[in-house]
Amino acid sequence: MDRKIKIGVFGGSGFYSLLENAEKIKVDTPYGPTSDLITIGEVDGRGVAFLPRHGERHTLPPHKIPYRANLWAMKQLGVERIIGPCAAGSLQPHVKIGDFVISDQIVNRTYRREDTFYDGPVVTHVSFADPYCPELRKISIESAKKLGLPHHEKGTVVVIEGPRFSTRAESKFYSAQGWEVINMTQYPEAILARELEMCYVNIALITDYDVGMEGKVPPVSHEHVIKVFQENNEKLKELIFEIIKNIPDERHCNCGSALDGARFE
Repeated sequence: MDRKIKIGVFGGSGFYSLLENAEKIKVDTPYGPTSDLITIGEVDGRGVAFLPRHGERHTLPPHKIPYRANLWAMKQLGVERIIGPCAAGSLQPHVKIGDFVISDQIVNRTYRREDTFYDGPVVTHVSFADPYCPELRKISIESAKKLGLPHHEKGTVVVIEGPRFSTRAESKFYSAQGWEVINMTQYPEAILARELEMCYVNIALITDYDVGMEGKVPPVSHEHVIKVFQENNEKLKELIFEIIKNIPDERHCNCGSALDGARFE
């Protein structure tokens, strides 16, 4: 493999391919196999690695995705920036189906996932105050504006364990907190990227109103999520390509120094 791979993309539900005329490779990791083979190709002359986080045939539920293996493999390939789109539900009336949300915060409600590379003996506390790369967020917002896509420049995503959807009471609680987006895969993907000093940005495609928000629509179903995601797949790909085109060669954020001062040594 001659080309430099500095940009990685994870595909979510309904998003299983991105690159054409590309090669698929296997990357071994200390954390077992990745979700699938990694596709290596180019976008606008830039090396890109693509991996569907649920597997190409969607065989991995959210709580069984090998997040550590996936992130480790990207790092091994030389990836510095990761774009992590996902299917998501809306918790607020103004965040509509078909909208894109460039998330800026995470609330973690998962409880059985391996979410760190640092289990000792060197104790490591990585700052996660701002979970998403500010430089990639800015580029994503500008790209969405340029393409005229319906989008929200910020939003808090609450990440639930899954694979079940929320109860009505849970959904009402999340909405009451003012959180905008609900999803099952943003955690621990985002923190693992930070621990490896990679930039990470989320683009949430809203596919439903969680549990029939406000009683106006029926409860979410997986079939409906996939249908809406597929209807918007080309828009998402267009946005990702635009983001990749506008990523500068050098990073101007603090993601690459996340481990500075984080360790007791």
